[in-house]
Amino acid sequence: MAKGLPTIDVYEYGGKKDGERQKTNRRLFMQLNVFDVEAGQKADDVAKALLGLAQEAKVAAVVYADTTSPRGLGLLTWAEDPAHFVTKVRPFFEHDALSRVHLRHDFDMIGRSYASGHEPELEWMLLERPVGNVMNESYPWHVWYPLRRTGSFAKLGHEEQVGILREHATLGMAYGQQELGHDIRLACHGLDAGDNEFLIGLVGHDLHPLSHLVQSMRKTRQTSEFIAKMGPFFVGYVIGRCSGK
Repeated sequence: MAKGLPTIDVYEYGGKKDGERQKTNRRLFMQLNVFDVEAGQKADDVAKALLGLAQEAKVAAVVYADTTSPRGLGLLTWAEDPAHFVTKVRPFFEHDALSRVHLRHDFDMIGRSYASGHEPELEWMLLERPVGNVMNESYPWHVWYPLRRTGSFAKLGHEEQVGILREHATLGMAYGQQELGHDIRLACHGLDAGDNEFLIGLVGHDLHPLSHLVQSMRKTRQTSEFIAKMGPFFVGYVIGRCSGK
């Protein structure tokens, strides 16, 4: 390494386990594609065909009915290798059943799981928890949205940042413990066409508590002072799931 250059560390770190701090270079990528079917096509038929393609290709996926678009569908896929979206998922849209759909690029979302540095089970949090939440049959409602913080947040001292994030996290955990809603937190720096920084998924039994959670978060310091942009919001109702096996 040339002298004077910083050492770059791209690992994810968790809390200590068996006396040593956890460290991994594994993470999960998740992608949401949203599209409308043409008039004359039945959205449910296209969804059924899409699930069949996923099962045949052994691609783990969730297929949604778009609550705000009568002919809209959503496709959520994930993998540790982001090339999966190009080599495995992309060919779905070349199939006859999906050849006439209209992709809604303003709703394209992609992100990667990340660690806060305190996780007691690091790889479970990065690789298994997001999948467990979206695949849970008890949670048919999923809300996805990107967000970007203002640059002023990055200029705050570490302790102040920690306090702001703790307030936000504590509120989210309260909803989770009462089975009102669970989250998927992904980073999308440099991956998002709209220059967003994070991609958030909320899943639950019912839609209202997920909306209530977003409303409650507006009162936290992070959202009220340091969020520059949120949305668009995709509200999906699960039509079907494929485990990829």
